[in-house]
Amino acid sequence: MPKPAKHSALLASAFMVAFSPALAAEQATKLFTVVTERDETVIALTKEDVALGSDAAAIGKALRERGALTVWRYAVRKAKDGELEQAPLAKISVQAQGSLRIEPYRTPLRVVAAE
Repeated sequence: MPKPAKHSALLASAFMVAFSPALAAEQATKLFTVVTERDETVIALTKEDVALGSDAAAIGKALRERGALTVWRYAVRKAKDGELEQAPLAKISVQAQGSLRIEPYRTPLRVVAAE
């Protein structure tokens, strides 16, 4: 069993890594899937619409009210460190017409924040 001082140091370093600004920014990006009759697209809100929150129902309501939303399309890529990550690919417009539902998207991969 580790000594209390060692245990505290390990816990403190793990806490610092878990809450580093870069990691916090990556984890703050919430991904969603837009499901249509033809396909599914993984998206994240733009900085302008991030106030809509992480509730799929609120995003769906905003989409219906506005008729369209500009969002970031996300895709899997290989990072510089060789690990796979979810990263922004391009800004796209999602139209309310033809969109069946919006669902939260969970991934075990690191999520890169859009700029």
